[in-house]
Amino acid sequence: MKKYVRGTAIVGVVTLAVAACGSKPTEDNAGGSANKDFKACMVSDSGGFDDKSFNQTSYKGLQDAVKEKGLTEVKAESKSDNDYPTNMTAMVNAKCNVIVAVGFKLEDATEKAATANPNIKFAIVDSAPAKPIPNLKPLLFNTAQSSFQAGYLAAAMSKSGKVGTFGGLKIPTVTIFMDGFAEGVRYYNQQKSKNVQVLGWDDAKQAGLFTGDFEDKAKGQNNAQNLITQGADVIFPVAGPSGLGGLQAAKASNGKVNAIWVDTDGCISAAEYCSVLLSSVEKGMDVAVKDAVVSVVDNKFDNTQFTGTLQNNGTALAPFHEFDSKIPADVKSELEQIKADIISGKITVQSKVQPKAS
Repeated sequence: MKKYVRGTAIVGVVTLAVAACGSKPTEDNAGGSANKDFKACMVSDSGGFDDKSFNQTSYKGLQDAVKEKGLTEVKAESKSDNDYPTNMTAMVNAKCNVIVAVGFKLEDATEKAATANPNIKFAIVDSAPAKPIPNLKPLLFNTAQSSFQAGYLAAAMSKSGKVGTFGGLKIPTVTIFMDGFAEGVRYYNQQKSKNVQVLGWDDAKQAGLFTGDFEDKAKGQNNAQNLITQGADVIFPVAGPSGLGGLQAAKASNGKVNAIWVDTDGCISAAEYCSVLLSSVEKGMDVAVKDAVVSVVDNKFDNTQFTGTLQNNGTALAPFHEFDSKIPADVKSELEQIKADIISGKITVQSKVQPKAS
């Protein structure tokens, strides 16, 4: 594949406006922590830190490290892909001790900055350089495994016999979820002699439905409604903030359509939609980011790739929350068995974009 676990007083917070005009960050180092001069920094992708998903979960990891170790936080929120080099340069100029880049779209800017600044430690979510860089730690996640469980759950809870998924962009970090979901539905059909259909993604052809971005909720709502019109009664949006439009469509169905969220527990990050969420495919970016930052503070940093799996709890199926009493006990038991079988190797997830085990 090309590129690809949770602390008490915040000493200082620095926020850089993104479209950065080259502005120098101001700092607030109030407090008496021995680590107050240590700058833990992060650059978001274009989804922003409040996306209720990918960036927000990663940012929580930075915040947790800052709280636990009494660090100074610096962050730059990207509004577009054009901001990545500027924001990365701003973090270097702010004399950060560690810089975390959120998302594979920042891989070029991150690799260039890491190579040019060997004395700064870097970590990047969902990307791994083709050739390891001594001061850059990749943080990858095999979400195909937990998405397999999600697909099985969706198929088991579908009344129409049709479930649907759509992505933001056709990129490995998106299609890995869609692959696992489709495989999970297929496994359900094999086990139960059913024929639940997956709309929106054909994993054999690697073709399906995408919004074209991660920001436009209207596009997500339209894509979800398209799937619902075709008969899908469980929706699996893999599109960041755009995917929230899919949850809106599910909620508007007045109980006819449910959904499964991604990256973080949607009943926590997007609580207004919890009433339609069967579960979520969690991606432990918060814990991985925190561990990476703390390793730098403790002088234990290494550039070894971290890969989150079901086995190390780097990815997981979230609690069922409001659906806990509605999901049959046998389905819950089957989901646990699937987890055990994936970990043991009895079930082999086939997605070709899975990260290689670290």
